[in-house]
Parts: sequence; structure tokens; C-alpha cells
Amino acid sequence: MQSLLRVAALGLGLFVAACSGGGGSGSSGGSGGGATPPLPPPAGQSPSPEAASQFLGQATFGPRYEEIEDLSVGTYSIWFRDQLNRPPTLHLDRLLANGVLNDFSTFRAASDSYWAGIIDGDDQLRQRMAYALSQILVVSEGQNSVLAGRPLTTAHYMDILIRNAFGNYRDLLDEVTYSPAMAAYLTYLYNVRENMEDGRVPDENYAREIMQLFTIGLVELRMDGTVVTDNQGRPVETYDNTDVTGLARVFTGLGLRGPNYWPSEDDESIYYTPLEIFPAYHSSSEKTFLGTTIPENTGAEVSIDTALDTLFNHPNLAPFLSRQLIQRFTTSHPTPAYVQRVATAFETGSYQFPDGETVGTGERGDLAATLAAVLMDDEARQAPATAPNEFGKVREPVLRFVHWARAFHITGSEAWREDFLWDTSSSGTLGQHPFRSPSVFNFYRPGYIAPGSATGNAGLTAPELQIVNEASVIGFTNFFSAFITDSTWGEDRTETLGFHPVYEDEMAIAGDLDALIDWMDMTFTAGQLSVETRSRMEEILATIPIDDADPGPGQRGRVQTAALLIVTSPDYIVQR
Repeated sequence: MQSLLRVAALGLGLFVAACSGGGGSGSSGGSGGGATPPLPPPAGQSPSPEAASQFLGQATFGPRYEEIEDLSVGTYSIWFRDQLNRPPTLHLDRLLANGVLNDFSTFRAASDSYWAGIIDGDDQLRQRMAYALSQILVVSEGQNSVLAGRPLTTAHYMDILIRNAFGNYRDLLDEVTYSPAMAAYLTYLYNVRENMEDGRVPDENYAREIMQLFTIGLVELRMDGTVVTDNQGRPVETYDNTDVTGLARVFTGLGLRGPNYWPSEDDESIYYTPLEIFPAYHSSSEKTFLGTTIPENTGAEVSIDTALDTLFNHPNLAPFLSRQLIQRFTTSHPTPAYVQRVATAFETGSYQFPDGETVGTGERGDLAATLAAVLMDDEARQAPATAPNEFGKVREPVLRFVHWARAFHITGSEAWREDFLWDTSSSGTLGQHPFRSPSVFNFYRPGYIAPGSATGNAGLTAPELQIVNEASVIGFTNFFSAFITDSTWGEDRTETLGFHPVYEDEMAIAGDLDALIDWMDMTFTAGQLSVETRSRMEEILATIPIDDADPGPGQRGRVQTAALLIVTSPDYIVQR
């Protein structure tokens, strides 16, 4: 492994330069031979392998080589509609069937199940969308979170996002609001109505975050996501503290299911079933927010429905959510025109593919239609070599790791055997872990502009750069090296059981450096590997001999080294 680390260090300078240059200024050198990737196919025609790989790199947790081949003889429309119809890979029932308890004895069960789902699941589009939603509607089971040691509560929340990934955002808001995970995380579980005599007021946490982070944001937006300003050029705020106070009264009287507001029995199932309304603890006062007034003595269910309807129908929601979904899939700094086209799909609930097929129910808030608009937009499907420098994004660590695991056919269901995966959120490891962000603001903010960088000087948002620094670059490389060389460990890990990469097919072509690099290029960089990176890979791989009498070690060494070089290259890290 030490030799691999020295090899990877040769690319670290390019890695840091790419990151400081930012999410979108990646290599545009074309494929290994310097050829320009082809333009998107006409309506109804199959994409080229390069275009198929680029699309799958955006729409999934990373393609396997055979998935690229399959799409290159199909169409985007057929692939997308097939993904919509695939059964969801869920977690709660699986954990219950395996005897998982909702306590610290099985504290990492939800995490292990999630790794398995995003690696093994063939509903890749759904899983990818649910992951994007998890970075907007954030709950965290991190070490200091109230959800730590509640794996079934977290799994229940994971399933809410997965089941609703292609549904309607209004329905998703409803399920999220009634989920024990969100209620515990944002502290409105057992939120009691105000008492004017002793000065008690309802907890305002969820009221504030559902506006700021989940629906409308801090400032008014036009349909294209640009900020509305007053006559003095100042952004117009969407809400003030009186709106927070009024909305906080709505989210009172919600508790875990049971006969009493304060449960006396430790019934495990109450922690992973929807919350129950306890009218005696709900505020009966008038509730005014965002121009809406709920009369006094209105029940909790009607109050919550009215509040969620108000937020859902706010004109900010479509551009606010659309821009963040674009950032999660295709580009960190989308153009206003791109945002407006996606927001229009959200508003109409419908999207028509180039071949004439339509996706969506026609109801406002349809997430399948919105996602189709994100992925099929002309800007998303443009040829990388001719795309503007500001188009693209830095691939976050989780996406890079899972792509590698999928590409080399690792069995994600064995993730529980890997102690290296129990917590990857520190900068000394992967630097990120699903459902373990440090706060409700996720690992990075959608409006983050990296100071002292090329993207920052250009005023471009580049969210993922918020977790990129020298320590995270080195930590990522060390972490990857252990997995690539199969040098990790765990209590129940064996040669046949565990998180093992499968290199046999690639070892068979390791004697032909051009063929090996072509495979890596197509699988990971969609034919966009620069001449410079390819040349450096060839130079390094050629130093690893293959013994005719015993070719296995040399072949494996070349494949492992090529894998590490490709996943740490700027050509891959900057998704175009």
C-alpha cells in the first residue's frame, strides 16, 4: 500500500489544483486520444458509450462498465422510465427481519444497510434522488445527535426519502414532518403549546428550518433562481421572526404513538412509526405566518396541513428546490435559464423527453418530472469538451467511493463486516458519511463560494469545495488505498466474506496498458481523460512488471494502481 500512496501522491498536486480551480473548471482535454466527445444523440437514438457513461455518472452512484454498454444500445427515455418502475430498495423491514434493536447494541445498522443499498441496489436513480433529498431535508445520526443509537428510527427516515423520491414534494413534506427522526433531530417532538403565564413558548427550530432549508429559503427568488431586490438593491427577505413564531405554534402537540403524550412503556415500534397528534398539547391560539392566518381553536391536523400547503404553494419553492437538485446531480453553478426550465417542470409536474415520451403526473411538485428535467436539460447533456468552463461539479467523497465499489462489483451487503465503514465522516478518512452530517446544514451549503479559489474569484458557488482541503485530500487517498488494495479489516471479515473488490476482468487486460486505461477512462471519466493524465498513468503503470511465469501479482498491481490514479485524478474528481 505504501507504494500506491507514493504513486497517488504524484497526482495530488493536480487534485488540489482542480479543487481550488473549482467545481466546473475541470479538464476538457477529451478522450485519451484527444478526440472530442460526440454531441448528444438525436431524439430516440442511442447515446454513444461516452455519452452514456457521462449520463450514468450524473444519474446514479456511478456506472458499471456493463451498464454503460446497455445504455449505449438503448435510450435515455427508456432507461429513465425503467428506473421509475423498479422496486425500491428499503431498509427498515430488512433491519427488523435481522433482529436489529433500536439501541446502541446495533448503532451502525442503518449506516451499514444504507451502504449496501446504494452499492447493490438496482434502483440506482431512486437511490441517487433519495440521497440528494437527504442533503436538503437533513437528519443526522452522528455521534452527538439524539439519533445516535436509534438505527431503526434512522432507517424509517431513509425509507421515507426513498419511497417518495419519485413522488410529490408535498407528500414528502408531510411524511417528513410526522417522522420521529425529524421531530427528534429538530426538537419539535413533545413540543408543547405556549403558556403566557409562565412565559413558555413553543420550540421554533423546525419552523425556522422548514422555511430556510426545506422549502422557501431566506430571500425571495424569481422563477430562474435569481434574487429579488428592493429599490435600494437589497435582497427581499421571505420571512421574519414573527413568521417563525406563528409557524412554531403549528408544530405543537406531536408525540410518539401511544395512549399518553409522555409514553410510559418502551415500545420500540413507536420510534419508527408516524407521530401522533395529542390535541391537549397543541396550541389553540391564532397562528399567522407568510400571509396566512389559521384561526384560533383550529386542530393540529388542519393547522399542519394548512402550514405545509402554504409553504408548498409559495412561489419560491420551485426555483429554491430546483437549483439544489441541479447542484446535486449535474453542476454546482447552474445558469438561471437551466434553473427556470427545471422549476417549470416542478410547477407543471410534467417533462417530455426528446422522443416524445412524458414523465410526471401533471401535478405541481412531481419529483420524477423535476428530476427528468435536471438530467435531460440541454446544459446537462452538452458535450463536455465544448461546455463552458463553469459547468460541472466536484464529485463528493461518497459518490467517488460508491462508484469505485460498484465498478469493481463489491458486495455492499457485506459492508457491516468493514470496521473502516463504521464512521467515515472525519477528514482523515472519506470526509463524509451518509446521514451523519455535522448539522442540519449538511456537509456543505448550497450557496458556498470557496474563498481564495478560481471559482470564488469568479463568484461561482461550489458546495463540495467546503469539505476539500489538504487534510481531506490526503485522508481520502489513504482511505481509498486501503480499500483498493483490499487491506481493510473487520471482526467478521474473511477472504471470502467481506468488502472485496473483484479485479479479474481488468487483470485479464492489464498487459495492454492502452486497453486498461481505456477501461478506466470509460468507466470513471466518460472518455474525458486528458492527454496529460493518460500519459502519466501510462508512465507509472509501465513500471509495474508482469512476470510471464506468475502474472497475477503484476496484473493485480497494475489494476489497483490504475484504479487509485483514476479516482484521485482531476479528470474524475471534477465531473463534467
